[in-house]
Order: sequence, then C-alpha cells, then structure tokens
Amino acid sequence: MQLSLSKYLKKTTEAAPLAVFRLFFGFMMFASIVRFWLNGWIEKLYIAPKFFFSYYGFEWVKPLGDFTYLLFIFCGIAALMVAVGYKYRVAIILFFLSFTYIELIDKTTYLNHYYFISILSFLMIFLPANAYFSIDAWRNPARAFQKIPQWCIDAIKLLLGIVYFYAGLAKINSDWLFKAMPLKIWLPSKYDLPLLGDLMQEEWVHYAFSWSGMLYDLFIPFLLLWKRTRFIAFLMVIVFHVLTRVLFPIGMFPFIMIVSALIFFSPQVHHKILNFISKWFRISKHRFDNLKIYQFSGIKKKVSISVLSVFFVIQLLFPWRYLLYPGELFWTEEGFRFSWRVMLMEKAGYAQFKVVNAETGNRFYVDNSDFLTPFQEKQMSFQPDFILQYAHFLADHFEKDGHENIEIYVENYVALNGRKSTPYIDPEVNLLNFADSFKHKTFILPFEDEIKGL
Repeated sequence: MQLSLSKYLKKTTEAAPLAVFRLFFGFMMFASIVRFWLNGWIEKLYIAPKFFFSYYGFEWVKPLGDFTYLLFIFCGIAALMVAVGYKYRVAIILFFLSFTYIELIDKTTYLNHYYFISILSFLMIFLPANAYFSIDAWRNPARAFQKIPQWCIDAIKLLLGIVYFYAGLAKINSDWLFKAMPLKIWLPSKYDLPLLGDLMQEEWVHYAFSWSGMLYDLFIPFLLLWKRTRFIAFLMVIVFHVLTRVLFPIGMFPFIMIVSALIFFSPQVHHKILNFISKWFRISKHRFDNLKIYQFSGIKKKVSISVLSVFFVIQLLFPWRYLLYPGELFWTEEGFRFSWRVMLMEKAGYAQFKVVNAETGNRFYVDNSDFLTPFQEKQMSFQPDFILQYAHFLADHFEKDGHENIEIYVENYVALNGRKSTPYIDPEVNLLNFADSFKHKTFILPFEDEIKGL
C-alpha cells in the first residue's frame, strides 16, 4: 500500500489541464464579482442591513460598511491575477481570504456554491497552477514547467467528485424521490418559459427531474472519469447545468461546473484550448513547452500532501455530522450546511418575537422589519440558529434602550416541502437561556412526519 502510494505520488502529467482550469476559474470569478457589483448586491446584502447573522466561531468577521467595495475590488483583482497566473501564490491566497471573508459576513447569503468556491480556492493554494501558460512562467523561464505531479490534477477531480456524489446521496430521500418535493412546488411557477412552460405543469416531469437529478449527481463523476463515456457525460453536464440555470436563479454556478468538468479531459484537449487562446491573443505557446517537470521540494511536498490529506478527510466526513444530532435534518437543519444538500427544501416560516419583563410581566412584540431586511427575515424565520442569534441581538438592543429583566419568546411556525405550517420553536422557552453552540437545540419542537433517506 505504501509502495503504491509512493509510486502514485511520483507520477507526472501535462500541466495544461491545470492551466486551463486556472484560466477559466479566475475569469469566471472576476465575472461573478463584477456581476455582484453591477446588480447592486454589495449595497443590498453587505452594507444596508442593520444586523448581520454571523457564523458560530466566526463572530469576529465584521461587516466593513463602505469599505466592502474595497474588499470586492481586492477580490476581483486577485481573481484576474489568478486567471493570468501573475504572482499566482499571493493572488490565490488573497482571493481565498477576501472571498471567504465576504461569505462569512452574513450567513443569510449562504449557498453551497459559495462554499465550493472557498474550499476550491483553498485547494488551489497548494497546486502549481502557474507552472504552465502563465505570466509567472513567461517572465521567469526557471519557473516554467510543462509537466506536474498527477495528483495535482486528481485533487480537483476528487473535490468535484465529492460535491456531485454527496449531492446525489442527499437526494436519496422520500420527499425528493416519492413526492417530487420541492420541484413540484418550484417548477409550475415557470409557466412563462418559452417551449418549457406548459411542460413544467406536468406531474410526471416533476418526478422525471427528481429521479434524473439524483442519478446524474451520483454517476456523473464516474462517467467523466471513464474515457469511453467522457464526451457524452460532458454533454450531459452542459444540458443539466444550462437547464438548471434557465429554471433557477443560481448565478454563475452552472457555468463554473461546466468549465470545471473540462479537467477530466485528456491533456491533448487542453493543449487545443490553449492553442486557440494563443492564436486569439497572439501568445507564443511554444515558449512554455519545455518538457521540464515540476518537483515539490521535500518539506513543501510533505506539507502540501499532509494539508490536502487532512482537507479531503474533512470533506469526506464533515457532511455526515448531521448523524450526531437527533430529529429530522430538514426540520432542525443541524448539520445541514456545508454538506452538499442542494435545492432539497422549500421552507417558509413566520416568527413573532415577544419581549417580556420577567419581574413586572409587561410585554411587547417586535417588528422584525425594524432590524432585518426582508431576505434576512425570511431566512431567519425557519432556521433555529438564526432565531437564537436574533433573540440575543434583540435582548442587547432593548437593554441599551433601558429595558430590564428581559426575556425573549417567539411564536414560530414553519412549513416544509408543501406540508402544513406547524409550530417550530417552543413558545414557552426563554431563548436567552440558550447560547449558540454546536449542541442540539432542545427548544426545537418535534417534526410531526417522517422523511426517509440519507
């Protein structure tokens, strides 16, 4: 086993696939930053709100006010530097830190693909993505290498495989497969789509999408790995993600996954892509074709392999942490984030907070719109950690206003995947008796149904 691993770590391959991946990744991240800016989302999501929902353990990540624009500028410049391979190591570290900081400001904006970008950019810190077809390699021929260790390519393939496969496993549940939920709620609203609108009203289409989505996620990594099915699999990737983009407003993610899938193709395909880019921009690609092999130094290799080994162990185990909690995952959402459970739920909630003076019994109700944006209020209404964090914020706020002996209660109802709205948080519980933590939140009322699956 140790001999096989040692042999594998010595295998080399062309650096072209990693160069193509770096190019597309960097330019698509830059486009995403520009899109965010032009749509006014920086102001709307990161400056305008009066209160931000922080991640547990990352409360030190604070909003920056108008300086948030500067943070986005740094992130965009770093993305461009990554794309062209200019001062790559500094650029990818800066991109990882700035992008991740942005996402940690407010968990209201959490999306699986933002998490994917953060961990992918962290992975790329340890890969020699500037060894070929980069400004770094152009300026300093001593840093130009045509070949790199095979594991540098396989690491990206493995991460993509985990994302797809775990997303497929998550879809093996009774709501998704046997009730076509939540697609049965979402798809009929697409009645105005040309050609597809009428089709979206058919129940059999909802089930077809549910089952095909599950099978696609489970098997697409293996189909991309196998040379005989790779081209057909890539066409499936294009069709799946383009259709997803048409049906659901999830930004650049479908296109990111399409170009990422190119990493599974042979180096010859990537050389053709780079030849095309070279002709378009009049770059002498032959300058990079030097047959040199990139070698990690002894200490650097040990650190890189060790860090990435821990990284992938975490990626493989972390999505299963929900098994440590009692109750239905979709109901409690304890262990739901960062587990590649993509578009599996439609939840709607109502949360009315009551502030009580424990000594006098005087009480009043909170108007959530005084403190939260509509988007924040929507997300808060059905997520228990949001509700708890908001309750503590309200207590701090009203204590500063002179209120004493404060207790916070909430009347909270949640509807999950088309079910009737039912009580969610125990209305008799003073939320201030609980501190946010990774422990099970006992104030969540039981789920009065069953969802079978992983």
